[in-house]
Amino acid sequence: MPRYEQVADDLRARIRAGEYAIGGNLPTYAQLTEIYGVGRGVISSALGLLEREGLIRVVKKAGIRVLDWSIERRRIGRGQTVMRDPARGYVFPAASHAGEPWIVHGRAVRSYEPVPERVASLLGIEPGIATLRRRRVTSPADEPRFQIVDTWLSPEAVRDAPRAADADTGPGGYIDRLEETGHGPIQWTEHARARTPSDEEAGLLDISPESAVLELVLVGMSPSLGRPVDVTVRVIPADRVELVTELRRDESAQWPVEPVTPRTETG
Repeated sequence: MPRYEQVADDLRARIRAGEYAIGGNLPTYAQLTEIYGVGRGVISSALGLLEREGLIRVVKKAGIRVLDWSIERRRIGRGQTVMRDPARGYVFPAASHAGEPWIVHGRAVRSYEPVPERVASLLGIEPGIATLRRRRVTSPADEPRFQIVDTWLSPEAVRDAPRAADADTGPGGYIDRLEETGHGPIQWTEHARARTPSDEEAGLLDISPESAVLELVLVGMSPSLGRPVDVTVRVIPADRVELVTELRRDESAQWPVEPVTPRTETG
């Protein structure tokens, strides 16, 4: 076993045993090189491995912090059904069960930001154009930050439904404001992929930039325009979640299976 893996194994065991407490710091680089009798390169490789596992986060000038590794991975049932709650509006396949209390960390922020290339391509606008973004960082109550939710509204959406840009969008939220001004019924498509986080995302979620995140992108299409009016991007630490999809049988796959009658050849 390479030396850096031996160091990582030992640190991992100490973290899980509680020798290094969640929220506390590991020894410094200099201390770790002395403890294990190895060079800085070996320590860097070992810490990089632990970062990718979501056990630690190396923060410049703040040390090597131990993350909360004890949180159980959440199973998200990703169905295809959009429901509606009379009090809340549309309810999409989510990272929780119905009625589970969620909280916003910090405050929700509305601002005009240069639209990223991926979102711009989905909205059909030029990358970098100042576009309205509604951002919140949320989690189940009593849990650390679970996801970043960025909703980008197209210029047409803000023009046609200015209340969708307000702090208080009213009953049903910004989607109701869009639909009642001529963009309904909105149709949605979801894209999912894994990637590494930006430095900003890693900071907001308190994870290592070396770790992976799951990106779920919900694209809302306006039938009247024939193109999307909003794109919502959810970014979730990949080690916090797994997606579960129930498979359904097509008519062609019904059971019991009809026996195949052997064909006979006649002369």
